Amino acid sequence: MARYTGPSWKISRRLKYSVTETGKELGRRPYPPGQHGQRRGKISEYGVQLQEKQKVRFTYGVNEKQFKKTFNEAKKMLGKQGENFLFLLESRLDNLVYRAGFAKTRRQSRQLVNHAHVYVDGRRTDIPSYRVVPGQVITLSEKAQKFTFVKDALEAVIARPEFVNFDENKF
Repeated sequence: MARYTGPSWKISRRLKYSVTETGKELGRRPYPPGQHGQRRGKISEYGVQLQEKQKVRFTYGVNEKQFKKTFNEAKKMLGKQGENFLFLLESRLDNLVYRAGFAKTRRQSRQLVNHAHVYVDGRRTDIPSYRVVPGQVITLSEKAQKFTFVKDALEAVIARPEFVNFDENKF
């Protein structure tokens, strides 16, 4: 089975965390989904750890196998494993398209990459898990620059204070 394509609002409500990072999901119904969602049971330590893992996994849209492979890769790198792990997740092409402001959500950015609208150093790339190295240039195709959702996202990025800036000397 591939990545999760079901309703993200259910996942967000179950984890009590906005997976899409908008916060809309939790404002409407602040309790978990399902028939017994309004009851709150005590979560074990394992359950808390599992929830934190699932938050990261669903936020970046990575399936379990990719997640484990990335985690093991971060283990082999020098430095702190947690920081290396997040660095590897943040350096995925779909995430960088989202961070650059070409799309409003990570799902949108993944679709842009899958449909071959993204170029890395002038070469068309359609693999969302492509690892971008600091110094590489990410651009959109001429067709994608005319999309209304891309224009809206680029206008919204001007108002957004955060922007990814890799420090080449650090990694």
